[in-house]
Amino acid sequence: MALALERLPVVDPVWTTLRSEADAIAAGEPGLASFVHASVLAHGRLEEALAFHLATKLGNADMGAMKMRDTFLAAFAADPAIGAAVRADLVAIRERDPASRGFVQPFLFFKGFQALEAYRIAHWLWREGRIWMALHFQSRISETFGADIHPAARIGRGVFIDHATGVVIGETAVVEDDVSMLHGVTLGGTGKERGDRHPKIRKGVMIGASASILGNIEVGEYSRIGAGSVVLTAVPAHCTAAGVPAKVIGCAGCDNPSHDMNQNFLAQITSDFDI
Repeated sequence: MALALERLPVVDPVWTTLRSEADAIAAGEPGLASFVHASVLAHGRLEEALAFHLATKLGNADMGAMKMRDTFLAAFAADPAIGAAVRADLVAIRERDPASRGFVQPFLFFKGFQALEAYRIAHWLWREGRIWMALHFQSRISETFGADIHPAARIGRGVFIDHATGVVIGETAVVEDDVSMLHGVTLGGTGKERGDRHPKIRKGVMIGASASILGNIEVGEYSRIGAGSVVLTAVPAHCTAAGVPAKVIGCAGCDNPSHDMNQNFLAQITSDFDI
């Protein structure tokens, strides 16, 4: 007789691997064993571990860690897609960041990952109409991780935010799946206008450090934005844009720039681009 579906074991390779890596840390670094146990090994699911770990970082006198953990758990229970996005984000980091040693390192220590996953809970709160709680989360995320992501912004899965310090993502911004961005990136407006006023970043885009993309403009899929660029006009798909103000300087250099993470554009600079 076939087993009932609910009795079948849940296969979760990301969580299984993360726990195994945590076991190795606890065994090899006794001074961190208690921290690793509380943050990872004491929990049965990735969502439970992440809720506890982020709540200990974000909780304060205004809202204690345990109440914050309960909010995380409620969001994960109400919307399983959040947990799926968390796993996709961890895989993205492991595949694209040469500094990453598996899954447990970004889970425990990378504030780009932590800020993004906390944003996902703030976004759930925003969609539930709990505006003030969402804004509280935004404030705590900014204070704790140095990244200011409006809870109304829409961010896809498999997103990699490297370092995160100084990242700003505005209220009406859209970041689709498989985007990579480095520290200091701004997805902002151009002034006091209201309504839909922030950039739309399509899938597979790579945005270099300290780039500013301003206004309700589109950066087409699988494009690259050079570090330090100021983008004020739309960028076509599969192109590289760089400079102040940014201009298209060539093709994207590969089929999937957000995975390739190649930020050396010198070979593509055309004669009309003054460096």
